[in-house]
Amino acid sequence: MKGIVFTEFLDLVEEKFGIEMVDKIISQSTLESEGIYTSIGTYSFSEMLQLLKHLSENTNISIDNLLLVYAEHFFSVIENSYPGLLATYKDPIEMISSIEDHIHIEVRKIYPDAELPTFIVEEKTEDSLVLIYKSSRAMHHFGLGLMNKTFEHFNSTATIVLEKIKEDGTVVKFLINKN
Repeated sequence: MKGIVFTEFLDLVEEKFGIEMVDKIISQSTLESEGIYTSIGTYSFSEMLQLLKHLSENTNISIDNLLLVYAEHFFSVIENSYPGLLATYKDPIEMISSIEDHIHIEVRKIYPDAELPTFIVEEKTEDSLVLIYKSSRAMHHFGLGLMNKTFEHFNSTATIVLEKIKEDGTVVKFLINKN
């Protein structure tokens, strides 16, 4: 997993819960990196799972809800760091439906060894989208948060329903309807 995901996560934890919480979740975890991350490094996903699990235990906030909040934070990183990417789209449905064929291609140019989820467009109209998410990491709530912020970015709203196709969350269907 790319280091920027870790550095931004720890920035969010510090912003929302304080530096003491950052230290606490790092010390509660068994991290090969010892909790020292660079944005361009690559780290084990198990480290992110430990950090999320310990943050959840210490805050009584579910991992899914933490991922949702984190995705909203991460979207602002994308807005600030890659404004040109967002500017190529005029509509949230258009942008979300192009995750696999455009956005992930651009991400791989910056981070060639990034392990990204797969998004398959099953159905698309002007105001709706059915997407299948596949990832061994089961971070579908991170995807949901990014989708929510995408609609917000375009001053639009949507109803997004998440259906687990596999109970472990590694395959999920997103039913997106623009309001």
